[in-house]
Amino acid sequence: MKKLLILVALFSSTFTLANGKIVEGRKKVEQVCQSCHGLDGQGIDDTYPKLAGQFADYMVKALSDYKSGARKNAIMSGFAASLSEQDMENVAAYYASLTSDRLHDLTIK
Repeated sequence: MKKLLILVALFSSTFTLANGKIVEGRKKVEQVCQSCHGLDGQGIDDTYPKLAGQFADYMVKALSDYKSGARKNAIMSGFAASLSEQDMENVAAYYASLTSDRLHDLTIK
């Protein structure tokens, strides 16, 4: 029972901290990313990478590299230029939290 209570406490505090970033990430995705990658992270067609479930640290690194010019793509560089470091972390947290069946679980109130 004690182990269960510890696990519940850890999960709920982690979820609360991550939830704010995820919600903010979804808001930014609605503004910037969904036209190509989709709100669900599945991409609008096969030419766009699927981001749902991708590792958050990888996405932050990729976005940072697009912004700095270390990674080259005219479209992504333009979008990344408008993102702050916190925006990148939030977007990455949002897409990392998704699987194809999780989209409807994350409603903004």
